[in-house]
Amino acid sequence: MAFVLPDLPYAKDAFGDILSAETFDYHHGKHHNAYVVKANELVAADASLQGKSLVELIESSKGGLFNQVGQIWNHTFYWKSLSPAKTAPSGDLLAKINEAFGSVDALVEKLKAEAVGHFASGWAALILKDGKLEVTSYHDADTPVAHEGHAPLLILDVWEHAYYIDYRNARPNYADRILKEAINWDFAAQNLDGQGVSRADQPA
Repeated sequence: MAFVLPDLPYAKDAFGDILSAETFDYHHGKHHNAYVVKANELVAADASLQGKSLVELIESSKGGLFNQVGQIWNHTFYWKSLSPAKTAPSGDLLAKINEAFGSVDALVEKLKAEAVGHFASGWAALILKDGKLEVTSYHDADTPVAHEGHAPLLILDVWEHAYYIDYRNARPNYADRILKEAINWDFAAQNLDGQGVSRADQPA
């Protein structure tokens, strides 16, 4: 059974000028899809890789295959981390944010600094580690799945292809608008259960 390109959880034009339909056409329809196609080619060519889920392959592979399956997971989790309707943290998530960062605004600024300051391609993320929230980042196709104890709550793509169509090279503007207007905080709250990795997995 081959891996598939997951459907977006919203319409491509749902974000107005925050993220354009053209960006989704390229980022989801071409970039994300290319990782799916290549991963399936690599798995089909090696019987020892078959019968493993996406997460199992991330945890057991390296090099070219790791890059493809890591990017499938990262992108799937990124789409789920976005919301075209503005949301706000509440309940247990809000309490943990206030405990770790002092306020939601402080968390957003820390995430933005992580995203903007991350050299070259990669991902900024909010994770739950040892019961506390942390902001971190991952280079290239690296992913929280590959790091024991990193339970992902949300992830932000800072590869240039994620924002170039709408923001050109202005990563700070992209990060600012996404983090302040388009984060799915309800999804982040759901992932406090420690099961976030499974929400972007695909079966073998």
